Amino acid sequence: MSEPLLITSPANARLKAIAGLRRRRAREQERRTLVEGHDELVLALDAGVVPELLLLCPELAPAGAVEELAGRVADGPTQVVHATRAAFEKAAYRESPDGVLAVVGAVGSRPADLSLPPDALVLLCEGVEKPGNLGAMLRTADAAGVDAVVAADPVTDWGNPNTVRASKGTVFSVPVAADGTTVTLDWLDGLGIPLVAATPDTEMAHTEVDYRGPVAIAVGTEKTGLTDEVLRRAAHRVRIPMVGRVNSLNVATSAAIIVYEAVRQRG
Repeated sequence: MSEPLLITSPANARLKAIAGLRRRRAREQERRTLVEGHDELVLALDAGVVPELLLLCPELAPAGAVEELAGRVADGPTQVVHATRAAFEKAAYRESPDGVLAVVGAVGSRPADLSLPPDALVLLCEGVEKPGNLGAMLRTADAAGVDAVVAADPVTDWGNPNTVRASKGTVFSVPVAADGTTVTLDWLDGLGIPLVAATPDTEMAHTEVDYRGPVAIAVGTEKTGLTDEVLRRAAHRVRIPMVGRVNSLNVATSAAIIVYEAVRQRG
């Protein structure tokens, strides 16, 4: 096996192209995104993702990681490139990179392209702005066995590097999709999947709904919540009981509470 190409200059054109994928427009145009971090990339590889490019910095990578990751992609089309610390930090988006960065294909599809079981459990996130919240909901979805997470009218994209990072790579293990709110609701109606909408403006507690069978759980932004269209078309509106002074929970926390009530009932 030949030695990997070694990039030493931070001004290298390939590094600039990789760094450009931090921008959403570039990700959408090129249909590519970035995965940074050893653990995140291992999960992506476990999920069957085949990187186009694997950029490794032996000086920064955990012990044995360079050999481990290069070995995992050795039989495929992935190009493995090494970089010095100064060069790697030009492409990396983390403040303290661990020497592992990969370019992979675009993440996500449209809801209509998803394949769901008859008793599907779906999480619908409408208008969620923060990549960290999307990532946290993906970690919950992965842990709880949610069949798909759909972003309706998303403000950020599934391929946002900060979403990938916050999800710890579970964006590759959970089926994800994105589309407009109306299209997404029509898709759920077409499949006969009832919608449970989280909102403080109801008297029904989240534990009072039957989540057995196919169901979609909808959460919205912390500032404005779900839109009137989602609330109007929901089969049930539920609230999480709260006794403190704040009137809302973090959206990822709310999603986790309701999803795990569904898991409890379905278990």
